[in-house]
Amino acid sequence: MVPRRYRRRPWYRTRAYRLARTAVLAVVLVTVVSHCGPTGGPGTSGRAGGQGSGSAGFTPPAPPPRPLPRSRPTSFRVPYLGVDAPVIPLRLDKNRQLETPPVDRPRLVGWYQGGPTPGEAGTAVAVGHRDTTTGSAVFAGLAQIRPGKHIEVARADGRTAVYSVDRVKVFDKAGFPDKEVYGPAGRPELRVITCGGLFSRRTGYTSNVVVFAHLTATR
Repeated sequence: MVPRRYRRRPWYRTRAYRLARTAVLAVVLVTVVSHCGPTGGPGTSGRAGGQGSGSAGFTPPAPPPRPLPRSRPTSFRVPYLGVDAPVIPLRLDKNRQLETPPVDRPRLVGWYQGGPTPGEAGTAVAVGHRDTTTGSAVFAGLAQIRPGKHIEVARADGRTAVYSVDRVKVFDKAGFPDKEVYGPAGRPELRVITCGGLFSRRTGYTSNVVVFAHLTATR
């Protein structure tokens, strides 16, 4: 047996190996950080190489558009989904529930006329069917829309309100968050609602798909 003090250290415990491993880890960490996005935070204004905020490659964010005056919606477009539909006004029924477009006209979009019109400040609401007994309807693919995609609503005065999608949520109808969906907003926002979840012939769909969007342009 070799005396303990003369045993050779395993290769992975030698000082040379530890130094080499440290160098490799340092390279890996620098590579990961450099590919995880900008390292600057608030107040850096995109400065690089000692240049100010006007340096090449930096584009300041566009100011939010001013809210539009009241004007009824005439058409509803979602280019990403291939939707281009006429709009009809909707009211609340006797149970204070929002009406839906007629089932025999599945390609219509309904706009709650008691709320803001397209581009007005506040939370505007649009609804449409996912499907009917005759087949798919105007919002059959609504759950597939992605954040950043645009929704364009034309108005009777010739203007168009352009909204950008922030998020898409699916809520169970039994616990629908009225305040989150319909609550007031300081800027012009839009909620687009259709059915979702599981379907039962007796009770209908179990959930609602809700798209949250805000006004990013007018034209």
